[in-house]
Amino acid sequence: MLKRHLGIFLRGAGMGAADAVPGVSGGTIAFVTGIYEELIHSIKQFGPSAFVAWRRGGLPLLAVHLNLTFLLPLLTGIFLSLFSVAHLVVWLMEDYPQLLNGFFFGLVAASAVVVSRHPADWKWWHLLPLAGGLLLAHGLPSLMPLVTQLGNPDLVLVVGGAIAISALLLPGVSGSFLLLTMGLYGTVMEGIRGFDLGLIALFGVGCLIGLFGFSRLLSWLLRHHHTATLQLLVGFIIGSLPVLWPWRELVRYQLGPEGQMIPLDYRYLTPTGFAELTGEPARLLAVTALILAGAALVLLISWANRSAGPDASRPENRRAAASGPPQGADKEEGSDA
Repeated sequence: MLKRHLGIFLRGAGMGAADAVPGVSGGTIAFVTGIYEELIHSIKQFGPSAFVAWRRGGLPLLAVHLNLTFLLPLLTGIFLSLFSVAHLVVWLMEDYPQLLNGFFFGLVAASAVVVSRHPADWKWWHLLPLAGGLLLAHGLPSLMPLVTQLGNPDLVLVVGGAIAISALLLPGVSGSFLLLTMGLYGTVMEGIRGFDLGLIALFGVGCLIGLFGFSRLLSWLLRHHHTATLQLLVGFIIGSLPVLWPWRELVRYQLGPEGQMIPLDYRYLTPTGFAELTGEPARLLAVTALILAGAALVLLISWANRSAGPDASRPENRRAAASGPPQGADKEEGSDA
């Protein structure tokens, strides 16, 4: 049990570190490490049915219903990583953006390969949700500056939190990058670093709204349209790769309400073209090494997950493991809408 808790904690730490980087999604880490569906279904358990479980069986049944043996070490890893990595990420983004993007480009590209393996029930029409994921991943950032037009700064923080946390649940969609395009990334990261309780509370309310609402939608989709939903998520992962390309030039942006730059569009360059245009070193060898290191890490994790159990990677077994509390708890509590 201790080994399982430690493994879940480390997965949470990886998710927190990924979510601190614009362009990377903690959902991708959850997907690659084999806990994605259990995470979605566990979050969905929070709601009226949790109160029913508590009334019927007290805290023990509530803990089983909410799958707290999974969620508590995971959330501990996420929050500790977010607070500890925030300083490091801000420094790397300012001084070594190419190296940081290179590592995560390799990580996300290998993730797309790992999760795009066709399940047994794959059909040609599953290309449609795959294409839909690609289009949404490409189009979402351009819509985010509209959030700043809400006017009220507190409302903007709440809505931004709801959108960012929903993106956390989507592999390939970076909550941090969406915050960046909303002009909120610097504000939120500085608030976390400075432990601004008012800002954290407003942002947290938005996160709770987005988390509980979006997790129910994803849980329903995974139960009723499993393969199509997986293909949609693969589209999101592939569609996020351009955001992480290490050699790029910002060609279109707008200024947020506080004068911060909100990126809207990039031009993607070769390493040589980048060096000639910007006059900065392309760091080709270092970036390439980090791309390979990120890809190798994902492949190693995938191999470890497959080695843990011969049937662990099968979708039907993942659904059974993540579908809710064991030992007949569903019979006691009734269905969870």
